Amino acid sequence: MKKFISTKRFSGFTCCFRQWRAKHTHCSFLHGYAISFKVYFEGDLDENNWVWDFGGMKRAKNKIDGMRPDEWIKYMFDHTVIIAEDDPFLQEFIKMNENKIIQLRIIPYVGAEGFAEYIYNKLSEFIKLETSSRVNIRKIEFSENENNSAIYLNKK
Repeated sequence: MKKFISTKRFSGFTCCFRQWRAKHTHCSFLHGYAISFKVYFEGDLDENNWVWDFGGMKRAKNKIDGMRPDEWIKYMFDHTVIIAEDDPFLQEFIKMNENKIIQLRIIPYVGAEGFAEYIYNKLSEFIKLETSSRVNIRKIEFSENENNSAIYLNKK
């Protein structure tokens, strides 16, 4: 069968994070972006001649962390503060979250590269389940803004 790639950009999200390890740059401070990410779906065509139904995140049968994928994306990236799990001030961020000052999300590591890999890992298994392994995620491109992006590439 033929292999196709289709893409979908998810945008309109604002989040705040910091690169705590970047001690010699301004990236070590909390800062925010209007982020977006582009998913590259690869696979064979379905009965509609689509690789992936672009509205499929809203109509999904399977879930990510107990949520529909469109809800999960909003939960993760819409007006949130995202902190690395090894941030030395993690407990302070947790306290701000408990006091409803921020909506905290904790991931293995932050930065465009970390976000791209994190999104890939979350969406990849979901897509395989949702399409009975007909489709996989080829890559995720995460953009902090229109000038800066990073790509996580599935080498399988």
